[in-house]
Amino acid sequence: MEVLTMKELLETGVHFGHRTRKWNPKMARYIFTERKGIHIIDLEQTVEMFKRAYFFVRDRVAQGDEILFVGTKKQVQATIAEEAHRCGAHYVNRRWLGGTLTNFTTIKKSIERMKELERMIEDGTIDHFSKKEGNRLRRELAKLQRNLDGLRHLERVPNLIYVIDPDIERNAVHEANIMKIPVIAIVDTNCDPDPIDFPIPGNDDAIKATRLITSRIADAVLEGREGRQEMEEAAAAATAEEASAEEKVEGEEEVTAVAEETAEIPVEEVPEEETPVEPKAEEISEEETPAEPKAEEIPVEVDSEEAEAPAEAAVEEEKAKVEEGTEDDRDKE
Repeated sequence: MEVLTMKELLETGVHFGHRTRKWNPKMARYIFTERKGIHIIDLEQTVEMFKRAYFFVRDRVAQGDEILFVGTKKQVQATIAEEAHRCGAHYVNRRWLGGTLTNFTTIKKSIERMKELERMIEDGTIDHFSKKEGNRLRRELAKLQRNLDGLRHLERVPNLIYVIDPDIERNAVHEANIMKIPVIAIVDTNCDPDPIDFPIPGNDDAIKATRLITSRIADAVLEGREGRQEMEEAAAAATAEEASAEEKVEGEEEVTAVAEETAEIPVEEVPEEETPVEPKAEEISEEETPAEPKAEEIPVEVDSEEAEAPAEAAVEEEKAKVEEGTEDDRDKE
């Protein structure tokens, strides 16, 4: 998608320059031709140089840089304020105060003074002053708001500056060059393009032309801020993932350490008690059953004294028989 087309530039009259007698010879390389005493700007170069400025602004804003819109000509004051409010940029559309960039400390004090006076009016503190003193404070506040209202949220020196008609805003361009701040500007045929870092050749007097280019610069700021938010979200998500990964690794390390500690402790093995299994009646074999001994086979143990008693009795009987026999023989004789 084209950020700026040739048709849009032609419709808004960006190609019209100043009269030939008011031209700046340094702008000759950006002039296409001359028609009826007016220089015609080469829009092909305008498109290319605007793309370069657009992407530069987008990338710098995405990195967190602040941009300042400057345009104090009457026909561009409303455009500068509207587009700056739309993209959330700082702006100066009334009068460039000397030292806004080079003496920002003093400008910052003036901004704080303006905010203090606004608080005094809001809480009614200013009513405690005399009428004359109150009117003086209100006049002071009106003057500060006229010149510094677009800078109320500026906390530091801006990193970029966008200017309409650098010939009129020469003080702003000079301070930016001193502070080494890049300058993006619409340069007409009567301007000096040398102090400008990103010149955009075009008509800086027509309201439509300045509104078109300024609105596209504001779009670049918005696109850059969206990119910055995406980068911040991605960074936050990456940080969360890293934290979860670290927690996971720490948990694994703790588990490993606990496992190593438990492995080092000797564990006494307790023998399991074997429960005796009762054999089934069917499984008992006949061979295993003890046989009952027969009566004949049962040995009878006899006491030695009891065994000797009948033997002695038998001997005595035989002796008695022999003695009887001898007596009978004697009787016969």
